[in-house]
Amino acid sequence: NAILAGVLHAIFASIPDVFDGNQQADATQHMTNASVLWSGYTSVLGFLIVFRNNMAYSRFWQGASLINQVRAEWLNAASCIIAFCSHDKEKEDEVSCFQQLLVRLMSLLYCQALQQVCDSHDDSFHVLDMRGMDKEHLDYLMRSEDKVEVVLQWIQRMIVEAHESGVLKIAPPILSRSFQELGSGMKNLNTAKN
Repeated sequence: NAILAGVLHAIFASIPDVFDGNQQADATQHMTNASVLWSGYTSVLGFLIVFRNNMAYSRFWQGASLINQVRAEWLNAASCIIAFCSHDKEKEDEVSCFQQLLVRLMSLLYCQALQQVCDSHDDSFHVLDMRGMDKEHLDYLMRSEDKVEVVLQWIQRMIVEAHESGVLKIAPPILSRSFQELGSGMKNLNTAKN
């Protein structure tokens, strides 16, 4: 468009020099028409630029809002799961290991989610240390196509196993709320990616 505008401007600017005598009036009329064409072109171009910028600005804030919703939903799910842990003295060590691994996995989950929507060359984000996870699992995660889904499945499986072992002492219908929050976060993440 810029090249076309430059060529049109050069052509219309040279029209009065080409003609002599009576043709000068026609050339002046062509210049007036060219000015109208030029102002119409710049008006349409200006409108399109403003429209695209407004659309991009709106989509950016929609995506940023969705990422914040993902964070809030996953934080709510993790805090509920920690609150549902058993208070039995016999399970104290198991509960502590479960809670620490859950928080580390939630940190990894959010990091992987940000990497999916990140458009930066440096998409390294800080996560809590990976103590409690073996190298085999981490290697598998690095080779996975969709790392967020892998980590989410690990978390969900860990919650089910903790409920079966008595580390989580809560009625299943209440515990399912945490699964809904995790799923809702995934849905918002996919919407943000779009």
